[in-house]
This record gives sequence, C-alpha cells and structure tokens, in this order.
Amino acid sequence: MNEWKDFVEGEWCRKIDVRDFIQKNYTPYEGDESFLKKTSSKTTKVWNKCLDLLKEELKKGVLDIDTKHVSGINSYDAGYIDKENEVIVGLQTDEVLKRIVNPYGGIRMVYNSLAAYNYKLDENIDKYFNEFRKTHNQGVFDVYTDEMRKARKVGLLTGLPDAYGRGRIIGDYRRIALYGIDYLMEEKKKDHDNLKGVMTEDLIRLREEVTEQYRALEEMKQMALKYGCDISKPASNAKEAVQWTYFGYLAAIKENNGAAMSLGRTSTFLDIYIERDLKRGILTEEEAQELIDQFVIKLRVARHLRTPEYDELFSGDPTWVTESIGGVGLDGRPLVTKNSYRMLHTLINLGPAPEPNLTILWSKNLPDNFKKYCAEISIETDSVQYENDDIMRPIYGDDYAIACCVSAMKVGKQMQFFGARCNLAKALLYSINGGIDEVKNIKVLDGYEIMQDEILDYEKVKKSYYKVLEDVAALYVDTMNIIHYMHDKYAYERGQMALHDTDVERLMAFGVAGLSVATDSLSAIKYAKVKPIRNSDGISVDFEIEGDFPKYGNDDDRVDLIATELLEKFYNELCKHPLYRNAKHTLSVLTITSNVVYGEKTGSTPDGRKVGVPFAPGANPMHERDTSGALASLNSVAKINYGCYCRDGVSNTFSIIPDALGHDMESRKDNLVDILDGYFIQGAHHLNVNVLTRETLIDAMENPEKYPLLTIRVSGYAVRFNRLTRKQQQEVISRTFHSRR
Repeated sequence: MNEWKDFVEGEWCRKIDVRDFIQKNYTPYEGDESFLKKTSSKTTKVWNKCLDLLKEELKKGVLDIDTKHVSGINSYDAGYIDKENEVIVGLQTDEVLKRIVNPYGGIRMVYNSLAAYNYKLDENIDKYFNEFRKTHNQGVFDVYTDEMRKARKVGLLTGLPDAYGRGRIIGDYRRIALYGIDYLMEEKKKDHDNLKGVMTEDLIRLREEVTEQYRALEEMKQMALKYGCDISKPASNAKEAVQWTYFGYLAAIKENNGAAMSLGRTSTFLDIYIERDLKRGILTEEEAQELIDQFVIKLRVARHLRTPEYDELFSGDPTWVTESIGGVGLDGRPLVTKNSYRMLHTLINLGPAPEPNLTILWSKNLPDNFKKYCAEISIETDSVQYENDDIMRPIYGDDYAIACCVSAMKVGKQMQFFGARCNLAKALLYSINGGIDEVKNIKVLDGYEIMQDEILDYEKVKKSYYKVLEDVAALYVDTMNIIHYMHDKYAYERGQMALHDTDVERLMAFGVAGLSVATDSLSAIKYAKVKPIRNSDGISVDFEIEGDFPKYGNDDDRVDLIATELLEKFYNELCKHPLYRNAKHTLSVLTITSNVVYGEKTGSTPDGRKVGVPFAPGANPMHERDTSGALASLNSVAKINYGCYCRDGVSNTFSIIPDALGHDMESRKDNLVDILDGYFIQGAHHLNVNVLTRETLIDAMENPEKYPLLTIRVSGYAVRFNRLTRKQQQEVISRTFHSRR
C-alpha cells in the first residue's frame, strides 16, 4: 500500500494494532528543545482571530448556539476560522465557538442551558424530543428509587452523569489515519457477522451497537468530504495524518457532549508521519510545528453547551481534551519523540491554556532533557500535569491514555463508565447523626441511631461509619448501573465506540470527595476530644475540639494510614456488588472544582471545618494543614495505593512559590525534576504543578484584565483563572502555597 511506504511492517499490517505500528516505527528523541520553531505566519493569523473571538465569548458567556440542528457527526455544514490560512480544518458547527444542542442526554438540560443565555430551542426539535423521543435523563429518573433521589438531592452522591453525557471514553482516533475509514468499516462488518449464537439480551444489544458503529464510520467519511478530504483511505503524509486523526476527534465532539472528551495518546504516533516527511524532504520543521499548532488551536476552541448547575460542579468551561505525552515502552525505550516537544511547545507559541489537558506520563527513565523541558514549561505556564507511568504501565501496557483528569485506560481496548463522587465527609456525619442529613434535616439512610455521647468515641464512630460506607457503596453501585444502562440505551456514543475493539473491556469509575476532611475528623476523634454541638432535634451541627491531633499531609502515619484504610474499605465494599456489562470496579480520589459545592452541601465536621467551607481538592490535605513542607505533604499523598484500590486515580494539586524551587530557572528546573522523581518513585500517582504566589492570584482576582491568559491547575485539569467563579477563585487562593521544600 502506497500510504504505508517506508514504514516498517508488522502485525499492524494484518490487523488493527496501532501499538505495534508505533513500536515498529517511532524514533525516540533524547536531545533538547533547541530544534523547536515559532508560530508560522498562517498560524498567527488564525490564532489572532480566535483570540478576538475568545475575548468576546468571555464577555457574553457563549458566543453563539445553533438551536436549529441536533448534535450529530454529519449535522453541520463545513466551518472555518480563516480558510486561507488554515492547514488543519474542521469545526464542531459551521462557525467557530458556536455551540451544539444535544437533547439525547436530557431535554431539560437543553432548556436550562439555553435559558441561561437567552436562547430558545427550535420548535420542531422541541416537539420531537417531548412527544416522540425519550432521553437518557428521562430513562434514569423513571428507574431511580427514592433512596437514590435522596442521596442525589442532599449531595451524598454528587455530579452523577444522569443529566449530561458521561464522557471519559477515548476513541482511538489514530486508527483513521493509519487504516482509513473503509478498512475500519470492513472490520466492523466482519465483527457483526461473527456475533452469532443464542440471541440473549447482551448479544442482541451488541449486534445493534456494532451496526450503529458501522453507520457512524460512514458519517465520519461524509463529514470529512464537506471539507474536501477523503478519509476512506489511510493518510499518505503528515498533514493528512494530523487531519484524519482530528476528524475522528471532531466526529466525537459533534455527536457527544461528554464530561471529558479526551484525545488519547497521539503525539508519538503523529511523529512517525512527520519524521517520514522530514526525511523525504517534503516537510520542514517550521511546517511540522505549524501542523501541531493548528491542531491544538482546533482542540482549544472545542465547546459544549452546559447548564449553570454543571458549571458549578465543573467550573471554567472545561472539555478535558487530555493528551498523554511521553512514558516508556515495555521494551524500555522512552516514547518521547520530537513531537512530544512540539506538543508542549504550543503552550509557548500559543500561550498558556487549559486545553488540551497536557499530561506527562512520567518515568524515572525518561530522558533528562525532556524532564527538564517539562519542568520549564510547568514553571512558565502552570498548564501541565504529571502521572506515574511506572505504576500504570504494568497494568495497562504502553499504549494507554488518560481520560478526563487522571483515569487510565488502554486506547481503543477499554472504555469507562464515569461515576462521579461519593461525599465521604457527609457519610461520616450520617454515622453520627443516625442517617439524617445535617443540612436538609431529612432521613437518608435507615437503620442508624443518633449518637448521644458527650465526647465522641473513636471505635464507636468508626464502626458506625464503616457500616454507612457499606450501605452507601451498595446504593452507589445500583445508581451507576441504572445511569449507564440508560446512557447506552438513549445516548450511545456510536462514533467513539466505532474506534474501539468490538470486544471492549469496561471500567466503572467510582470516586470519592472529602477524603482529607473525613480523615482529619477521624484523627480528631481518636487523638483529641471532640464534643458534638447538637440542635433541638439532637443532630450534631458543630463540634468543639479539645487538644491537638495529627493532620493528614504532614507525613505522619498516625493519620495518613486512616486515609488509606478508609479508601481500601470503601473500594472493597464497592467490589462486593456486580456491575452493569461486567465492568471492573475502579476508584478515584478527585473533586475537580466541585470541592466548593461539596463544602456548601456539607455541615460542620469533627476536624474543625465549619459548615459550607470548601473541601480540599482530590487527595490533597486540607488547606494550610500540611505545615511540614512540600515534601512531607507529597509523602502523605504518596501512601495512597494506586494499584490496589485507587486505579481510577489519586489527584494531587500542588502549589509552590517560585523561590522555594530556587532563584533562577536552571535551579528551579532541576529542583522540580527532583521533586517529581522523588514523589513518583514512592509509587505516587498524579501531580498537578503550579509554580506561582498567592499574591499573583489575589491580584488576578481583583484585576482580571491584567491576566487574560493566566492558567492554573485546579484538580486534575487546568482552567483559565478568570473563568472561575469568585467563590472558586477564593478557594484556590486559600490553598497551601508551599514556601519550602
């Protein structure tokens, strides 16, 4: 095949196997960043137009909404930013930043989203989705039990994907570039023909889904033809490889508005095509950077229509276009290429930005030059996160990618059922208050008595708390099974799943919030004297603490091991209950920016935190309680065992002032690399890195016009600081900024 000329052959020539293609053909790079180029004149013109529109969007909230069409792979005419200067083409709709209406997840969500921006849905679409078409949201609430509705209402289970697209599914968009759509369709047809046997519900459903996947592939081909591109055949050069890959991702975000529409692991794959064209003399380094810069521009302008309630949970208008970079192959060769550098260099050429959510798969065996370049980009932009390849690779191999924030899965071979969060701090209060919600004052869990003790007894509280966690785990599993059954039925991701193996493995991603609050509360009860302050109904609404107690985040096993035991307990309870479509249980410690919302929904807790005060993000220690320095704080989080009970991720958002790393860039880079190596060698999983001062954020909050591009890592993702609400900005400012290592 001419498109594959000069590539090393392998199993990838005989079956769909992108990993084998990469391993046979990529060129590891151990040099430095000196080869990188600035933006081209074409890219500058395209990006300047985007910057003007982004400013207008920030003022208006949304730039525009297409209310005449319904989301779909081929629902929109071709759209351009600056056709003359675009080398990578394709927009979600016919105009840049115009948002899509997706009623399949829920028509009420569409109404609320449009009302927030003074838009009205086309009357024909309105009629169809009210009279003839059931949605995912309607299906879920038809089946929810009273217990589930209560748990959702009070914030015991929060952020559930029952009214928005679940996301966290990564199509293997590289397959389009390597094989072309026609071959992928042929393979899906073979799979469909081989799905034979007794027509059980599972087999019937799978045959229907594969048929839908086949149709979605055809729609991708027709969508690309609107831009004059024939993706039926494999990409023949680097430009086509980038373009074909982007068309796959574009199809996904035209059809779905999932919570996290991640990109996957494309940079090393694309480098193979770029290297071939460079050797052939048909591409220059300037043109190679231009391709990546313009690819990233398209990722930066991806948008979804969201409700105000969604924005409270996931603030900053994120799409989580996560691109996983680096890592090491199973054969020991680093997967770092020149294109790994080019992708990071977009943060310099185009300025800092939250999207794509650039994620470094860190290993002690990465090239030193690359480690230092990553550190420099972190220091300059605060736009990069790190995950431990050395603990994920043994589980997922060397062709996995990160979905959303911290969640790993094998590209094209695994998919995920997103599961949002259980509020561990609220669950602890239920164990004290007899299953009654401390804010809503309603009975949520039966079978518990209100504790009457003047001083809380640790063993008594722990026993009751663990019983609550058992009941909550069962409720949580049942709730997630309903949600994902209905999502498959009414809002199935045809295009994304078409770019997976038909025999896909499913992961169910449960999560927890309030870990540090629950941990410190148990520590206070165990090591100090905690006296409940009760209202007239006997509900504990506040607590008096006499004496001191060890706080999570100071490398003190007395409290840190409470956290690890708590997570292991909850995970084991989840695993006792069967999952929809035989999914595998996973668990994360992650809160996004919704730690503000969790705090608002949760009463005062035995650790001294007052009602309404935000939680710490993810697995972080509670704000300003990690007083023993940066390394001690990191050591505490590193004790959480990723491989045993937290395979969906352990999010840690770390802020350190520049001078704590050194007084010049070279020393700061070296020290940050040392911190990352030391942290991950312990088996830690994830680290967001912010290198800035509290004073900078305070000034940015009061004078946003001075900091239009200020980007920070918040909890598993990055966000433009000026897109956070005032409360969320204040919460970020209240976090620990380490002034010493």
